Amino acid sequence: MHPWPKPPGGPHYSVCHFCDTLHVAVAVPEGTAARCKCCGAVLYQNRPASLVRATAFSLTSLILMGVVHYFPFLMMDAEGGFHRNLNLTSGANALIHEGSPILGIGLAFFTIIAPIGMASGLIYVCGPLMFGRIAPGAIRVASWLNKAEPWNMVEVFLLGLLVSLMKLAKVADVHFGMGFWAFGALMFCMAAAIASIDRDELWDRLEVAKS
Repeated sequence: MHPWPKPPGGPHYSVCHFCDTLHVAVAVPEGTAARCKCCGAVLYQNRPASLVRATAFSLTSLILMGVVHYFPFLMMDAEGGFHRNLNLTSGANALIHEGSPILGIGLAFFTIIAPIGMASGLIYVCGPLMFGRIAPGAIRVASWLNKAEPWNMVEVFLLGLLVSLMKLAKVADVHFGMGFWAFGALMFCMAAAIASIDRDELWDRLEVAKS
């Protein structure tokens, strides 16, 4: 048994998000999950080394984001000697200055600002918790992360990009740069970082560290 610490003043309860059944939140062994007695839905999970994994994947995501911005994302060659290297920043700037400012700002926010904010926030919250401490304002940051998670659309952008490349390949030779492959790895690292820790565990650890 390696349960995460529960705040004082129990018992603690958990509500099923599917059938609204109220349960007493008991400790579960590491690597297992508590399920609803009525519908079998997962109530909460005790993931192994959750804080370490969340911090490690988030730090890796920040490193990969640097690679994405430093190296070319796409390289295009067309007839007439046209050649261009693109990355996320140059793509957003091109959209802003060529008549599509909303698309450019959206691209910058959903694929640059949101992932960096999510990864940095997870490191800020989970890093000190590994040592039983809470960073200043960590509860507010954790609340912001919970609200901002749906706006992290790295995988949606990658899917849209692949669809666009199928049409672009008819008029130009397109080559993937190092930034593209780093972006693909970034997508998996961000998903792994978010999935590494259960929300109930995170809030319980924050409450214990605060007290």
